[in-house]
Amino acid sequence: MSRKPELRGRAARLARLFPAGRGQAARTPFVLLVVLLLGGGLIGLLMLNSALSEGAFQREALQRDTKNLTDEEQALQRDIDSYSAPDALQLRARQLGMVPGGDPAFLGADGTVKGVPSAAPAQETPLSLLPPVALAPSPSATEGTAPATAGLAPPPAQGPAPTPENTTPALPAAPPPAPIPTPGR
Repeated sequence: MSRKPELRGRAARLARLFPAGRGQAARTPFVLLVVLLLGGGLIGLLMLNSALSEGAFQREALQRDTKNLTDEEQALQRDIDSYSAPDALQLRARQLGMVPGGDPAFLGADGTVKGVPSAAPAQETPLSLLPPVALAPSPSATEGTAPATAGLAPPPAQGPAPTPENTTPALPAAPPPAPIPTPGR
C-alpha cells in the first residue's frame, strides 16, 4: 500500500496539531447539514407553492362571486331606475287614484305667505279598481253612471245614487291661520 511520506521540520510540527484519522469523520456532519438544508428548502418551496396555488383558487372564486354580485346589483339598479322613471311613477300614482297637485304657496322665513294656492283638479274616474275614499261625492256619482275607461271595469255600485236629499253639504273652508312670529329671528 501506499505510504505517506514522512514530514520533517516545520511541516511535522504542524501535522502534530491536527489529529490523525479524523479527515473522513469531520466531513460527514457538514455533508449531512448541507443535505438537511437542501431538503428543508425544497420542502419549504413545495409548501409555499401549494399555499400560493390555494390562494389563487380562492381569488378566482372571490372574483367570480364579485362578478355575479355586480351583475345582480346592476339588474336591481335597472329595476329601481325603471320603477322610479317619471312615466312609471305617474302611471302608478294614477292607479292609486292620485291627481296632480295645484299651484303651491310658500311660507317665507318671516311668516308671510308667498303665492296663491289652488286646489288640485278633480278627477272624474279613478284608474284603480278600488274606489277611492271620498268625503264629498264626485260629479260623476251625482249623475248616476260613471264613464268607463278603456280596459277597466266601472267601480261597483255602492247603493243608491246620491241625491240632494241624502248628501251632506260641504263645510265652508276655514280661513288659514294667521302666521305667528317666531321669537329670536
